[in-house]
Amino acid sequence: MPSIYIVPAWLEENHDLEFLRLRISEVFRKKTVIYESKKIDFHSIYNPSRKQYNSSQFLIQLLNNHPKDALRILGVTDVDLFIPILTFVFGEAQLNGIAGVVSVHRLNNKFYGLPENEELLRKRLIKEAIHELGHTYGLVHCLTPGCVMNSSTYVEDIDEKSEFFCSYCSSVIRG
Repeated sequence: MPSIYIVPAWLEENHDLEFLRLRISEVFRKKTVIYESKKIDFHSIYNPSRKQYNSSQFLIQLLNNHPKDALRILGVTDVDLFIPILTFVFGEAQLNGIAGVVSVHRLNNKFYGLPENEELLRKRLIKEAIHELGHTYGLVHCLTPGCVMNSSTYVEDIDEKSEFFCSYCSSVIRG
C-alpha cells in the first residue's frame, strides 16, 4: 500500500515523531510510516560560510533513497536549512512532487533565547509538515486567513495559522 514516509534525519538530538505520524495520517487519510534512513549525508549539504544546510540538496537525497511505494516522503531534521535566495527556510517541498523537508531548528523557542516549550514545538512542526506536504499536492501559498497553507516568513506567522486547510485547499487534497 502506498504510504507517506516520515524520514527522521537528526544531527544532534533525536525526537519522537509518533505524534507527527498520527497527525499526518489523520489529515491526509493515508498510511503514514516513520522510515529510518541512514543515507542523509549532512557533510555534503553543509555550507560552511553560511553555517547552514542546503534544503534543496536534502530533498535530492531523499528522492534518491526513498522506499519504492512512497506516496510522499517528508524529511524531518534539526539542522538549520537554507535555499540560496533566502536567509533560512522552515522547510521546502516539490510542488506536485513527492518530497518535502522540514526543520525543527527555527521552530524551537531555544533558537530565540526563550524557554523551551515542547508542546509549542510540536504544534509548529505539525503545521509546517502539513504545509510542506500540501505543496506536494500542488498547493501554493494560500491567502485565506488561518489556512495551514499561509506563507510563514517568521515563526510568529506559524503560530498565527491553524494546522487545518481552508475549504478550497482541503478540496485539492481530497481530489
